[in-house]
Amino acid sequence: MALSISNPINNSQQREVKSFFYSQYFSDGLRYTAGILFPSLLLLQFGLLDIGFTLSLGALCMSVIDSPGPVVHKRNAMGLGNICLFLVSLITGFARLNIIALGVEITLFSFIFSLLIVYGNRAASVGTAALLAMVFMMGKDTQPGEVLEVSLTLLVGGIWYTLFSLLFFRIRPYRAAQQTLGESIGDIARFLRIKADFYDVNTDIDENYRKLVAQQVHVSTHQDAVREILFKSRITVKESTNASRILVLTFVDLVDMFEQVMATHYDYGHIRESFKDSEVLPAIHKVIYKMADEVDNVAFMVLSNLRNKRVLDLSKDLEKIKLMIDEAGNKAGSGSTLVLKKILINIRDLNQKIHNIYDYYNSSSSKLLFEKQGKIEYSKFVTHQDYALHIFFDNLSMNSSAFKHALRVSLVCFVGFVIAKFFAPSHHSYWILLTIIVILKPGFSLSKERNYHRLIGTIVGGIIGVLILALVSNDNVLFGLMIVLMIGTYSFTRLNYIVSVIFMTPFVLIMLKFIGIGGYNIVQERILDTIIGSSVAFIASYFVFPSWEFEQIKENLRDVINANANYLAKIGYSIAGNNIDVTEYKLARKDVFVQSANLSAAFQRMTSEPKSKQVKIKDVHKFVVLNHILSSYIATIAASIMGKPARRARPDAIRSVKKSIAVLNDASKKLFGPVAEFKIAKQLTEEPLAEHAPPSADDNLLKEQLDFINKISNDVIKITDSILQ
Repeated sequence: MALSISNPINNSQQREVKSFFYSQYFSDGLRYTAGILFPSLLLLQFGLLDIGFTLSLGALCMSVIDSPGPVVHKRNAMGLGNICLFLVSLITGFARLNIIALGVEITLFSFIFSLLIVYGNRAASVGTAALLAMVFMMGKDTQPGEVLEVSLTLLVGGIWYTLFSLLFFRIRPYRAAQQTLGESIGDIARFLRIKADFYDVNTDIDENYRKLVAQQVHVSTHQDAVREILFKSRITVKESTNASRILVLTFVDLVDMFEQVMATHYDYGHIRESFKDSEVLPAIHKVIYKMADEVDNVAFMVLSNLRNKRVLDLSKDLEKIKLMIDEAGNKAGSGSTLVLKKILINIRDLNQKIHNIYDYYNSSSSKLLFEKQGKIEYSKFVTHQDYALHIFFDNLSMNSSAFKHALRVSLVCFVGFVIAKFFAPSHHSYWILLTIIVILKPGFSLSKERNYHRLIGTIVGGIIGVLILALVSNDNVLFGLMIVLMIGTYSFTRLNYIVSVIFMTPFVLIMLKFIGIGGYNIVQERILDTIIGSSVAFIASYFVFPSWEFEQIKENLRDVINANANYLAKIGYSIAGNNIDVTEYKLARKDVFVQSANLSAAFQRMTSEPKSKQVKIKDVHKFVVLNHILSSYIATIAASIMGKPARRARPDAIRSVKKSIAVLNDASKKLFGPVAEFKIAKQLTEEPLAEHAPPSADDNLLKEQLDFINKISNDVIKITDSILQ
């Protein structure tokens, strides 16, 4: 009676390749390449390659700021970036005439522009663009009378790229949102497959948890990106176009779908032991994999902007699972299969949400559905960055990790400058500084990963570049290869940095050959400068004001505990008979997802740090798993009660919620965090059970789930105590 599942690997691989070419990564790669290369190609026709190359450098600086997000944010950031580009290049042009002045400028600017990270990633990219302008200007042999002209040329290049990028999004205003949304749906599919593996008796549960929390980081990151684009730009609920309605409806169902996936969480060890002799677990595993394939199909449909109809009908498979559950119940007693029935209900709900998304793209009913969703205040679901000047000055303290990062970058850039000038002088010694700026990140693990990728990618790319230059002599072929390599460089910058660097090195070598600086000594120089820059950056990230995750992870623990307590409070109010505002509920749910992802990301970074710095890492891992179980069980209850008329639960269930919230609040207090409020009438918890009807199967299951949440909450406070010791 086992279910069969088709696994067309070739089709899946073809879809994955096609998805990449439809993705924002490839789209960004094309945009960056066109925007940067166009000025050089245009002016080359008039014999003005030098000016064209300088324009392209200005465009390159602005491309750093052109990351995914609302167009208005890009416009403002690139506007500020152009001002910084001009001022920094102007100052650097004159400062480079005196080595002391240049050293002071590098130290000061590296600190100021690195500290912009306190205003978020977009502001940090403005700082990076300014530092790139400084490095590029250092490498240009300009006389005092040429400084203003060169700085203006860089500015024109930056303005060109800004206008080009904004025009790109004006022509296709919904494309970025579609791409980000499609990739977010793909993340859900991968998360769903990991969840399915819990029903495979051959899968190690602990190892699967590690995969799950790692994937949750990707899901949360992409969902935040979708929120930014949809709810902070004009293509949101304010627009009445069918395209915008479909995007918003799809995303709302996507987040609900993720909660549904989270809600399919139970004591997998107990389930495996209870039903090891039944075929029901392999059947559940296979049908969830089929659903993941359907979700992948939805992702491809959104990415490719097609209107496909659903081909796979899972209703027969779900009916077979129901029969298997009934059969298992007849063997072991009807009460023992209640948990399987709940799993089946969750899977059916998930299947319906997949159907809904297909319907949005294949019917004209989206307007009516959108109007029903209109009561949700979408603007509350995005974070709003405060750009007040005092934030910058408030972080001028050794208690600020951003300050320590800026100080580290400043000192290391100065050391790199000294090495480049006195110990490893060359025509392109500014590559040392460039390597340091690109590699150094606020945390050790991120710097370590970027360092490794930059070093290996440069060496491998250098070898590839040498082979290309040795084997290809036709300039047209070389130019074609350069464009392909350039697109690859920018397409993989955010997707896979090591691949990006492998593409980048031969692209740079071919480009240098075209401007008359060819030769194998350039390859040696680039590799040597990268090794020097990487070595200095690595040593600095370990010894110069290092930032270790354990020093900051307590904030993540505090935030996620409070988020779960607030989420559970919303459930408590609901089962106490109150109608909960859908926006309040979804905000609480979003906070849990975001804080859980932040904790998981911090734990992953912690595992990349030196063993001596992985303080209490086993306890932190236990906390991460307990947090996932806790939030999943809360989501399980939420999925069963939200959207239905409020119904008062039995007093013992409400008491259980109250106890769990009190325990979580105690844990939050130990971490000096806030507490969640849960105030209800006394009689709701003190009424004798005799006054109520005998508990139904649903009442018993709810009480069982809430008691388990109480147990997990107590485990959370115990592990918190262990971490704090």
